[in-house]
Formats: sequence, structure tokens, C-alpha cells
Amino acid sequence: MMDLKLKSAAECRYDAVSLGEIMLRLDPGEGRIRTARSFRAWEGGGEYNVIRGLRKCFGLRTAAITAFADNEVGKLMEDFIMQGGVDTALIKWMKTDGIGRVCRNGLNFTERGFGIRGAVGCSDRANTAISKATPEDFDFDYIFGTLGVRWFHTGGIYAALSETSCATVIAAIKTAKKYGTIVSYDLNYRPSMWNAIGGQAKAQEVNKEIANYVDVMIGNEEDFTACLGFKVEGNDENLQTLNLEGYKKMINEAAKTYPNFKVVATTLRTVKTATVNDWSALCWAEGEIHKAKDYNGLEIMDRVGGGDSFASGLIYGLMTTRDPEAAVNYGAAHGALAMTTPGDTTMASKAEVEAIMGGAGARVKR
Repeated sequence: MMDLKLKSAAECRYDAVSLGEIMLRLDPGEGRIRTARSFRAWEGGGEYNVIRGLRKCFGLRTAAITAFADNEVGKLMEDFIMQGGVDTALIKWMKTDGIGRVCRNGLNFTERGFGIRGAVGCSDRANTAISKATPEDFDFDYIFGTLGVRWFHTGGIYAALSETSCATVIAAIKTAKKYGTIVSYDLNYRPSMWNAIGGQAKAQEVNKEIANYVDVMIGNEEDFTACLGFKVEGNDENLQTLNLEGYKKMINEAAKTYPNFKVVATTLRTVKTATVNDWSALCWAEGEIHKAKDYNGLEIMDRVGGGDSFASGLIYGLMTTRDPEAAVNYGAAHGALAMTTPGDTTMASKAEVEAIMGGAGARVKR
């Protein structure tokens, strides 16, 4: 059983808190964005999805650090977050001018894909309230010191939003570490977002600095290569086949380079079609690598948020069992279940996750 030096629940207001952008996701269902006449609305964001899963599926006390433009769309976002059980007390509300010149709320149009047609995302997130937020907009000493937080999660999507978001991530992580909070970070590399603020060189500069303060580092093969410079040997260009030994070597190299890493985790996904993936995960801890159960031929309804749900399952497992093998299996099972329902966020229960971990099938339950 590993010792994460996790603070006790009794001394903290929150079990887990995230920092990042939360957008309004507009989903055309089985159709295409370009031809849609109606959209279903959800909330979603790479960092938020993780703590939302920790609250809704696993029952932990969570809150989201973010910012919204103070208008009706912002209030809709707040209502979605409340429905997920996540505390909204740490949201920064920013005045806006009514047309988005001062700041606005982000929109994310996402279609799920089917068969040979891959999923497509089209975000509209420039000039959002959270992209303009600075470290001075949040009282991190109050959040991590006075209130108390056991686990802090953020990631590379938020870091890539703007120059100020890079600074805000680093300030938050440093303050969390000062008060003994465990920090997890999902690299979540998005080249289109980094291009506007310096490209891959900037992504590596920022993420390599952040990596020095991270306890639990999460990402896929592209993330570790683009953000930290580690390469997975033996994978083909289109990732049709994954070289497991190459992944293990890469993870060991990352852990050696950053001795502060207590856990390094990566999902393993082979995309056969948009609706059929092979899915699993690896987790390094205390010099050993643990592999999750394989979910070969996993049928996918909506892949968006699958990696985030992996992260929340992994974090829950680490917090409650201190067993990295159990944790990576919580993550893989939760991610697999999350991709069987629409929307960015999980609809699974802890009992369902544990049943899947135990080998339960899909027979009807009456």
C-alpha cells in the first residue's frame, strides 16, 4: 500500500478541487454539426469532468475553481454544475458588456462520430472569462490553506487557453503544494490551442515547469511526447497497434526525469472505428507498472470525456485504496462506462464501476 501523504478528510472542506474552463457543450446527437437544427446542451471541461465524476459517481466532496461571464449562459452553466453536485462557491463571476467584448462564456460543439466517421469538435472559446482570469482573481491561500483541499486537479487544456492561464495554473499548483495538497495534472495536449501562444515549444516550456510540482501525472502517448518530450518507441504513426513495452519504457523514463512523480498513468486506446475501440490503461507507482484489464472491442457511444473519467476513477482508487493496481482498474472501468453514454461527464455509479471491474456482463438487470 503506497503512502501518498494525503491529508485527512476531517481537516479539509473538500476532497478534490479542479481548476479549468467549463464550457457549454452543444451536441447534435446522431447528426452532424453542419446540418443540425437542434442541439442537446451539457456542461463539460477537461479538468471539471474529473471532479464531477469524483462527486457524482464516487461520492466525494468536490468544487470547481473557474470563472464565468455574469449572464444567462453563465447561470445555465452554474445550474448544470449544481445538478452534478459540485460546489459552485469558488466560481469567479466577471462583468461583461452583453456582446462578449469584455469576456464571454465558452461554447463547444461536439459530434460523436460513428463507424468510419470520427468524432469532431469545434470550440468557440476565445475571450472567455476563465481565459482572462489572473492568479489575483482567486484566493488560493484561502482555498488550500483555510478551507483545506485533499486533492487538486488541473491540466494542459486550461494551461493552453492564454498566457494568463499558464501563470494561474502555476500559481495554483505552487500554493496547493505549500499546504500539502496532492496535485494531479492531465497533459491533454491540444495543438490548436497552443499554436496561438507559442506552439509546441511553449507547451513544453510550460508543462516542464508544471511537471516539477506534480504528484500524479496523466496523459496519453501524444501528450507525453508533445508536452514533455518523451517518445513511445514502436508505435505506428496512426496508432493502429500499440507497443506496450514502449509505453513502459517511456513511463519509467518520465518517472526518472521527475522524481517528484508518485504516479504516472496513461490510457491505451486503439481506435478501430469511432464506435469500436480497444481500451486499457497503465499506471506506474513505486517503481512498478500495473496494467488494467483489457476492454477489447469496447462499443462506444460518445468517446468525449472517457480519459477524464479514467482520471477520476484512478484518483478515487488512489485516495481510497492506496493500491495502484486497484486504482488503474477503477480508472479503466469508469472510463469505459462513461463512453457508453452521451455527454462529457459520467452517468455511471460506483456499484456499476466495481461490477465491471469484477467481470460483470451486460445482461439486463430486473
